[in-house]
Amino acid sequence: MFFAGLWEPAGAETCCAILTEPVCAAFAFIHDRQPVVLDPECRWQWLDPELSDRETIRKVARRLNPDRLIAYPVSLRVNRPANDDPSLIDEVEG
Repeated sequence: MFFAGLWEPAGAETCCAILTEPVCAAFAFIHDRQPVVLDPECRWQWLDPELSDRETIRKVARRLNPDRLIAYPVSLRVNRPANDDPSLIDEVEG
């Protein structure tokens, strides 16, 4: 998945943010906002540092069709940074 995000150098640090939008109906049970998920086909245009004009970016950036995403419950182990293994995305009983 490709989330739309912005970053900017800030001295020795870097500031970054993931863009969000109102949630689609399929995920409203989770939260009222969701990340802007980009269609992988436009990823190189989104990452092109030469593109900075707002209207051009709006033309090349395409959201992924929300129907291509699914939601299912996963383990609470996801909430612990020390856990890092493939079982984190296994579906569990909700």
